[in-house]
Amino acid sequence: MAGQIKFGTDGWRGVIADDFTFENVRKCSQGLADYLKSIGIDRQGVVVGYDTRFLSKDFAAAVSSVLAGSHIKVYLCTKAAPTPVVSLNVLHYKAAGAVIITASHNPHNWNGFKFKPEYAGSATQEITDALEEKIAAVDVVHDITLEKARSDDLIVDIDPDPPYIKSIEDQVNLEIIKNAGLRVGVDSMFGSGAGYISRLISGGRTTIEELHGEMNPCFPGMEQPEPIAHNLLELSTFITTNDFSVGIALDGDADRVGIISGDGRFISTLETFSLLAWYLLEHKGERGDIVKGITSSQMLNKLASKYGVNVHEMRVGFKFIGPKMSETNALIGGEESGGYAFRGHIPERDGILSGLLVLEHLATSGKSVSSLISEMFNIVGPHSYERRDIQFDPNDKNALVEKLNSCAYQTHIGGQEILVCEQVDGIKLVLSDGWIASRFSGTEPLLRIYCEAGSDEQVTYLLDTMQDYLGVNNV
Repeated sequence: MAGQIKFGTDGWRGVIADDFTFENVRKCSQGLADYLKSIGIDRQGVVVGYDTRFLSKDFAAAVSSVLAGSHIKVYLCTKAAPTPVVSLNVLHYKAAGAVIITASHNPHNWNGFKFKPEYAGSATQEITDALEEKIAAVDVVHDITLEKARSDDLIVDIDPDPPYIKSIEDQVNLEIIKNAGLRVGVDSMFGSGAGYISRLISGGRTTIEELHGEMNPCFPGMEQPEPIAHNLLELSTFITTNDFSVGIALDGDADRVGIISGDGRFISTLETFSLLAWYLLEHKGERGDIVKGITSSQMLNKLASKYGVNVHEMRVGFKFIGPKMSETNALIGGEESGGYAFRGHIPERDGILSGLLVLEHLATSGKSVSSLISEMFNIVGPHSYERRDIQFDPNDKNALVEKLNSCAYQTHIGGQEILVCEQVDGIKLVLSDGWIASRFSGTEPLLRIYCEAGSDEQVTYLLDTMQDYLGVNNV
């Protein structure tokens, strides 16, 4: 039912034909229209985009017909496009925001409704609370046909790429990448990011080969279009077999990135975030604060100390990270999930830009990803990391919450003293060697357990210890 629509860390998501239905999408759109009218920015119009999932284009059409039915102008994307591409168009058209039909990295039978306000980032908690209230109050949905909306100039069809490409060109030296002679493998994971990196860096000595660049809403061969290690075995094999320099993987809506080194190793998301920050601070000589989710690496704190910048630690989700970036004019922001944002672009994750900055680092240094990681470890010390995702019976959630809360009263875990217990988002235990954290996902029915320490063995031991304490098994 529409009254049950809830926005998580990034939008409302549901199972297609179960709760993510045309009826609920229309009610959600009407609630958005009512919200925009209530704050007086409805005349600015709304950008509407969609990904490559099943029925995404049709859901986007339904959104457009409702917004137009409420006399709100719609800038409707003419093709599937990544979330950061659609978001950038909010700034280009000075719109009141964007609706993007996407479930990002969720399994194939899910879809979602993301709203990006006028600043082109994730909606804050205050905004999503107001949206939920308006959606719950919807009695009548006002919609008109797309044909009438177009004839009344209420829908304008747009190519979302040009404004985005202009912003990318301002952020990255594409010519250096093109002429570096790199061999780049890209896994688009059948998502809306297909073709973008190839298009941006082709035409020089660098060569690009793309996997899964075609549209397939079933995302065959992967649990879900999330660029994490076990989903990137094919890319890893492809890179090593063909002697490629690096692999870049994008999630379903291309706001997250995964990196594979030339020797086929998955570079953890904590390493990637730290590598990007180090590149901007050391090699590009930029300065600015770092905004990170609580499950991001302590390497960032060490880098911040070395280069004299501040670190802001936030709850997981760009609805918290993005606003802090804007408030502090931060250099970079990001989270453990593989989403990173950069000053001068949008306060929102961008997997394409993240991948291009990694390529720029390789091109300007002439070094491999593994070599650069080793150099960074010489500064911050060795770090290992792993995340485990736990499926649980919803009936057991209260018991799990009690178990998590009881961590606050523990003095040791895995033989280490607990120095600090943080409860900003779930539970995070800071230890003499690293940290371990547990929290419930805001987008999926999962309990996540995260750990960073000085060695792979210590990470495994701490994760096993936490799982035993909670009495859960990983997926």
